[in-house]
Formats: sequence, C-alpha cells, structure tokens
Amino acid sequence: MFTVLIISIIVVIIVLLLSVLTINKGYAYKQTIDQLEDNPYIDHSEVEEKEHNK
Repeated sequence: MFTVLIISIIVVIIVLLLSVLTINKGYAYKQTIDQLEDNPYIDHSEVEEKEHNK
C-alpha cells in the first residue's frame, strides 16, 4: 500500500511539472503579424498607390 502511495505522488509531481513547463512555453511564444508586403490577401497595387499618393 505504501508503494502505491509513493508511485502516485511521483506521477502527480511529474504531471504537475509537465503542465507548468507547457504553460510557460505557451506564454513565451512570440506571435508575429504579417507585414503588408508579405500578406497574400492584400492587393499590392492598392497599397503601392496609397503610398505613392502621400
């Protein structure tokens, strides 16, 4: 019975550590936003005209 308790505590500690590591890795991820020239959904001729008319 004592060995089951020890193994259970070890499993709980491992799961807790893996959860904390995963959460930290998720918060550390830096998201980037596509620049206008890299965005395939924008018609580049319109963007160039707007910049040229400034």
